[in-house]
Amino acid sequence: MAELDGRVALVTGASRGIGAAVSRRLAAAGAKVVVCARSEGPLSELASELGGVAIPMDVADAAAIEKGLDRVEAEVGRVDIFVPNAGISASAPYQRTTDEMWDRMMTINAMAVMRQCRRLVPPMVEAGFGRVVIVASNAGLTGYAYTSAYCASKHAVLGYMRGVALELARTAVTINAVCPGWVDTPMLDQALDNIVASTGKTKEDARKTLAKMSPQRRFVVPEEVAEQVLMLCHEHSRSVHGQALALDGGQVMR
Repeated sequence: MAELDGRVALVTGASRGIGAAVSRRLAAAGAKVVVCARSEGPLSELASELGGVAIPMDVADAAAIEKGLDRVEAEVGRVDIFVPNAGISASAPYQRTTDEMWDRMMTINAMAVMRQCRRLVPPMVEAGFGRVVIVASNAGLTGYAYTSAYCASKHAVLGYMRGVALELARTAVTINAVCPGWVDTPMLDQALDNIVASTGKTKEDARKTLAKMSPQRRFVVPEEVAEQVLMLCHEHSRSVHGQALALDGGQVMR
């Protein structure tokens, strides 16, 4: 039997990048995958590919989260594995970080995870099995200049994870986070475009600059993140709990 046969997994931000890679890996391991994102077209294509279920959801909107999770409950029942991957990034010097930027970063990167866990985790506890794997960032483990709001949001979601982990410790539900460095995804392309616009560097030079942040001098690829998520979902990963796993080639060591 595949590792996750009979399990239902919900992945947010699933239409591309890390979310799509995680969805494919969990499906290959036997899970029935519910893919969620704002983009309905790519989402439906992915669900069709995986034999899963596509449910559009904007995690910036509390009402949309509740509506989406109502559909999940109606169409597939209880979720066994929850991978909150949806997130945004933005950069600005601290003195030009606006209230709007701060609030949006916190809402999507941290508050949305809390809202979804509040709904999805209690049924896991009742059923006697559950895995929550938050896709965070190594920006939640350290600080980076010009991204104070992003760093704060990722620190916030890791603090939330650690607090919930203590409350869940005597149950059969685990909660952990994976914390990648730069991953070769569309979000990286956006960061490169910002660097080009603000510094005048070529895109290739900007890529080299960011890649050098890792001791391995390379970017993480989405499939590497997906493998670590799968590992944390196994039955035999019960003792891995409340952990923030850095996936950055040794950039942040703790």
